[in-house]
Amino acid sequence: MSTATTPTDKRQAILEAAFRTFARDGYGQSCVREIAEEAEVAKPTIYNRLGDKETLFREAMKAAVEHTAERSLNALEPLRTPGGDMRSALEETGLLLLRSHACQESRALRRLLSAEGARFPELLEEVQRAGAQRVQDALADRFARLALAKRLDTTDVERAGEQFLALLTGPMELRSALGTRAVPDEELQAVAEAAVDTFLLAYAPRDPG
Repeated sequence: MSTATTPTDKRQAILEAAFRTFARDGYGQSCVREIAEEAEVAKPTIYNRLGDKETLFREAMKAAVEHTAERSLNALEPLRTPGGDMRSALEETGLLLLRSHACQESRALRRLLSAEGARFPELLEEVQRAGAQRVQDALADRFARLALAKRLDTTDVERAGEQFLALLTGPMELRSALGTRAVPDEELQAVAEAAVDTFLLAYAPRDPG
């Protein structure tokens, strides 16, 4: 038995089609007609539900960053209860964060933000708060709990989180050819392991002796 399409489903389909179109063609070269065809809806449906192309772009970008942020937040789960092996928990989290960073949607989102950030400066700020800043804040919270439990040695968890993310994502621009190359999982694993090696040199608990 078929399931009726709800207004929420249709809106989501339009936003996903819009993001694919903007990612493929860029903002300037995209048009609402093409997005309507991609979403398999009538062009007036888009105008009625989401307004003009600029509004559609903003809403599509916000929906995309919500998806990518949720994936990255889920990647922090191994640090909630890391067990006895801190290194393994950090490596697992690092690999999951890199998979989120390297996925097609995340790469497309960064390309669009780079290309259109000057045109939509307030959107850039909003997306950064909802995406990168939200993930960094959640990571700092995990590190604060680990520091209290003497699993990490730091009094500046915001800086520790920022540096951990930088160690992970720093090598990716070159390895991904500025986001145009899909990085194999074994490369992501190697980057995660190297990042954790360096991170623990700075933040592993010190032996009192």
